[in-house]
Amino acid sequence: MTDAGPIVRILVDADACPVKDEIYKVAFRYAVPVEIVANSYMRVPVDPLIRQVVVDDKFDAADDYIAGQAGAKSVVVTADILLADRCLKANATVIGPNGKPFTTSSIGTAIATRAIMADLRAGGGGEGIGGPPPFSKTDRSRFLSALDEALFRLRRT
Repeated sequence: MTDAGPIVRILVDADACPVKDEIYKVAFRYAVPVEIVANSYMRVPVDPLIRQVVVDDKFDAADDYIAGQAGAKSVVVTADILLADRCLKANATVIGPNGKPFTTSSIGTAIATRAIMADLRAGGGGEGIGGPPPFSKTDRSRFLSALDEALFRLRRT
């Protein structure tokens, strides 16, 4: 599906998402449906706005589902750069859990950096190259603001 129709919704790559509670909070405020997509069951609020989608454990099954559902009225929450790229190509709004948006102008650099880091780690030249910095209160606050702004903008259009 390339467009979710007139209904704005949030699609969450939920397996390692640290901001699910914040997503629920904003979704309830805007009365926007949320799909929590994961490879296993997890605890989600019992509410008609929240739908849990459990995909099989096949490689990229959650990503495939989310990318297939993403459209112009979707906000996708993911830290996965390749999934973000697929969703941007479907005209979705994509936000990382740290609140930083993925955009068509920034995704190419993010993909290239990801590839370089993977090569360094695989080649043994990546000793001391850690992962991302620890998740902070600033990240959480930036995420809440970015999600609120994205939903406000999508609901106006």
